[in-house]
Amino acid sequence: MQGGSSGIGYGLKYQARCIADVKADTDHTSFITGTLSLKEENEVHLIRLSSGGTELICEGLFSHPNEIWDLASCPYDQRIFSTVFSSGESYGAAVWQIPELYGQLNSPQLERIAVLDAHACKIKCILWWPSGRHDKLVSIDDENLFLWSLDSSRKAAQVWLKAEFLGMQLNLCLSVSVSVSVCVISKESAGMLHYLSGGAWDPHDVNSVASTCEWSIQFWDLRTMKKTNSIEHAHVRNVDYDTKKKHILVSM
Repeated sequence: MQGGSSGIGYGLKYQARCIADVKADTDHTSFITGTLSLKEENEVHLIRLSSGGTELICEGLFSHPNEIWDLASCPYDQRIFSTVFSSGESYGAAVWQIPELYGQLNSPQLERIAVLDAHACKIKCILWWPSGRHDKLVSIDDENLFLWSLDSSRKAAQVWLKAEFLGMQLNLCLSVSVSVSVCVISKESAGMLHYLSGGAWDPHDVNSVASTCEWSIQFWDLRTMKKTNSIEHAHVRNVDYDTKKKHILVSM
């Protein structure tokens, strides 16, 4: 955890594949990262850059029940983040809250405040509303794009699911442990032949989300849940927006 001319390093007990900046922490340069161990108990690390900029310090270490494949921080609360995780062949997604640390490094368990359990396919990523305090989330799996409305203050409520699948509309009302409502774009209703692989929320237009599949980038209007544009033959796995310039994306 020391700095030098070649950069600053931070060691994890197990391998990891995702790290995210803590956007809501405006006073520090902070990150959260999650491990990817098949057999051992996985961990979430809260990391902060020292005031001198020479060291990465662990501010909190928390256990996580499954392998973490994607992780994203809440833009308005530095203690809230989301994970996409797997257990064997099954995938899940949840929103978590970091407990108050009170100066302790080994902290109590993470509090799970919402489960995004409408997915039947392999979940790829969670996208938070780009900035400010808002209750909307987007989750993307192999075949669908979900728009969620999250109320983390309530512990018993209902989910309202409206899904279009092969031209048919399905409405479900389910009891869950947090208030969440969701609208869905399906792979079939979007006319896609390949699996979705990722996406990004446009920071300049909060009604627009870009999703990627093997051969194109597709742009969606969240007000109508319909495709508005696409870039064909792109051959991409994921995409992100330039936060300072409109209509500029980077793909990989």
